[in-house]
Amino acid sequence: MNASDLGNLIPAARDGKPTFVIRDARVINVFTNEIVRTNVAIANDTIIGVGNYSCEHEYNAHGAYLAPGLIDAHVHIESSMVIPASFAKILLPKGTTTIIADPHEIANVAGTEGLSAILSLAKDLPLDIRFMLPSCVPSTPFEHSGAVLGAADLLPFLNEPNVLGLGEVMDYPSVVGCAPDMLEKLSGFFSKPIDGHAPMLSGRALNAYCLAGPRTDHECSNFSELKEKLRNGMYILIRIGSAANGVLEMLDGIVSENLPTDHICFCTDDKHLENIRSEGHINHIINTAISRGIRPLDAIRMATLNPATAYGLKRVGAIAPGYRANMILFDDLHTIEPKLVFANGNPVDPDAEIPSPAVPDSVRHSVHAAPVSPEQLLLKANAFMPIIETVPHQLVTRLVHRAVPTDENGFFIAREGLNKLAVVERHHETGHVGVGIVDGIHVQGGAIAATVSHDSHNIVVVGDNDPDMLAAIDALKACGGGFAVVSGGEIKALLELPVAGLMSDAPVETVLQKQRALLDAARALGTNDECDPLILLSFLALPVIPEVRLTDCGLFDVTTMSFLYQN
Repeated sequence: MNASDLGNLIPAARDGKPTFVIRDARVINVFTNEIVRTNVAIANDTIIGVGNYSCEHEYNAHGAYLAPGLIDAHVHIESSMVIPASFAKILLPKGTTTIIADPHEIANVAGTEGLSAILSLAKDLPLDIRFMLPSCVPSTPFEHSGAVLGAADLLPFLNEPNVLGLGEVMDYPSVVGCAPDMLEKLSGFFSKPIDGHAPMLSGRALNAYCLAGPRTDHECSNFSELKEKLRNGMYILIRIGSAANGVLEMLDGIVSENLPTDHICFCTDDKHLENIRSEGHINHIINTAISRGIRPLDAIRMATLNPATAYGLKRVGAIAPGYRANMILFDDLHTIEPKLVFANGNPVDPDAEIPSPAVPDSVRHSVHAAPVSPEQLLLKANAFMPIIETVPHQLVTRLVHRAVPTDENGFFIAREGLNKLAVVERHHETGHVGVGIVDGIHVQGGAIAATVSHDSHNIVVVGDNDPDMLAAIDALKACGGGFAVVSGGEIKALLELPVAGLMSDAPVETVLQKQRALLDAARALGTNDECDPLILLSFLALPVIPEVRLTDCGLFDVTTMSFLYQN
């Protein structure tokens, strides 16, 4: 805030001259855990006081609850499949007014040009977007991404006003193993917030990881892991997105042991727009926490003041003088459904379009895959084959070994609930194709393919026959990236994502309509009702989440950080 702004706001607060007043609200104070029925005074985009204020322009809340705007502590805008302005249009009516975004998706595709592009697309929006710079591009050295970013590439972006620090450090073996390039990144950002990503890391390895700088983690899978990381001083980001919903045990443990919640926040990480619209966003996580016994005011603080404190956000996360006028109004303290949202002091109109800057050409036309031959999809089977077994409602997988069906030449064929999975390098036409077997998606009579494939975003395709898998790959190459469902050689549904093969700049309703068509087409192929097949497919190539993944180089055991086989 500059001297001119202060010179206007201080007299407005001192003399009681707001430009807008919210009258008769039950104001939730996250500092004292109080609810006070009073008025809130605003001047432009800033709260100037709470108490006895009035002015010409007022809104009467009639005793409804007024809380700070909600904060998503860790999210990837690209995973919404829309550009930031469209994302804001969906999030704001749900009460989320600030997000901590990690743009490692677009960075893996387009490097520093991708970072510059998404920073420009996020400017001057009513949604407050802060960024954590991607620490692992690529996420590991066991795959091929569109770019490789070192500390020298990232540090200049710290001059951007909305950049906070270093994003999720997924390559924890490089951290505890003191890899020189990782040490350079960690030391360069050591005085800034650093996000962690260390599933199941424990003991001395976790101690070493925390010492290196990461201070958050959104990958806890059980209460014991959550508690150990809390003991180490980490902020725990409890995640409920479209796929990772196994958090009830953690919430129950917090309640049963009456743990302090000061170092616990909420995040979505990845959640489809349709799920946000139907379920809610951070307010959905708050409601889930309350339903498991978390006290309502604690749950609200976990979504407001706690993440603001964790990331060093100034003027965000509370209703108090000097704070940004981001607030939500709702009627029921136990089921938060916003009836009105204020962003920068202005009421949010859920039907209003939010203008967007133009998408730079540097992040279009990003699919550069070499032709894939039928022979490249063949997988010679041994007596017992390693298989990726998915886990309902979670992103973790299990590594299992079993006999698999084969043809007369000994090649795997998709039967008995097993599907073929392939990952095709799509950035530099290297011709790398990894092929594996997955249990849990249950595609029958077709194939599903995507260029949304965390984190390197190569083409990932699952199916029960090679011709449809090849047709799905070709469909994505032709449209510049996205999702495709193919059956009998015919494209049944297609969502074009021309921005880095990750996002669309089409109207939100158009994207939602095509997403619904994709899910319907996937369900028509018999996909498992216990998972979102599009989200699940997009994570099967991420070699940092246990236990096993497929990259364009081969089948990868995450627990040992080694290949089970390479194609």
